[in-house]
Amino acid sequence: MNDGPLVKAAVIGSGNIGTDLMIKILRHSRHLEIAAMVGIDPASEGLARAGRLGVPTTAEGVGGLLAMPGFDGIQIVFDATSAGAHVANARALAPFGKRLIDLTPAALGPFVVPAVNLDEHAGATDINMVTCGGQATVPVVAAVARTAPVRYAEIVASIASKSAGPGTRANIDEFTQTTARAIESVGGAERGKAVIILNPAEPALIMRDTVLCLVDAPEPHVRRQLTEAVERMVAEVSAYVPGYRLKQPVHITAVDGVPHTLVGERPVTHQVTVLLEVEGAGHHLPPYAGNLDIMTSAALRVGEMIATRTPQAVR
Repeated sequence: MNDGPLVKAAVIGSGNIGTDLMIKILRHSRHLEIAAMVGIDPASEGLARAGRLGVPTTAEGVGGLLAMPGFDGIQIVFDATSAGAHVANARALAPFGKRLIDLTPAALGPFVVPAVNLDEHAGATDINMVTCGGQATVPVVAAVARTAPVRYAEIVASIASKSAGPGTRANIDEFTQTTARAIESVGGAERGKAVIILNPAEPALIMRDTVLCLVDAPEPHVRRQLTEAVERMVAEVSAYVPGYRLKQPVHITAVDGVPHTLVGERPVTHQVTVLLEVEGAGHHLPPYAGNLDIMTSAALRVGEMIATRTPQAVR
């Protein structure tokens, strides 16, 4: 799928997310060349698969990446490790002027959700991809907030337990905190809350997300605008995450008695309820792993945009 000048990229993290991202770059990127897969376990499946696909590898972590012969030519580094590891990785890479795309909840750089604010942060050195729940739900909150003030937004992300690897499980607290912050700072809600559920059901269920927004939107024409705004945003996200879709039509209901702890003294009038599902493309894990797919698809979208604006692309 590659055409024209290519920008070399490395992936740090040879687990599920890093491996899926590597495969997406190899199969679908028109502007990126995967130049290195970095892990810390010589026996990891991700490193083995990279080797079979002809991708240069190291099992020595970021130190091994720095020592690779082609390191100087790498311009973009995707980090698919953990929040704590990204802090160390970013520190090690800082002197070399690489562009970092962070798929962990470390949040050292600005939150980016491609359908909402990619252009705004295109020049950032370290771009944070929030979380899978954030990538799925923040666009909806933003769509609602552009039409009516969102006093409070709450999201519940339910993912298959099988699709939650060690990195996800080690970062549950960071997931909820980072997602809630993104609901506010990117989505535009006055207050945000996030919940993640690891669903152990068999057979495994695809990712499901519920978005609840409390708004002042009493007029029928505003309610129509809210519905249309959400539907347009879902279409924008699905352009780079094909399995992203509405599970049911947007539901807007009148409410009363909302606790002041959620919305302050001023009452709200309506609740917007949006039910989503995200089916994975099945590149590395089965289609139930939509949580993995939306992160890697969004990160690839960011990487592609950066690559098209990088003048030092190589052939």
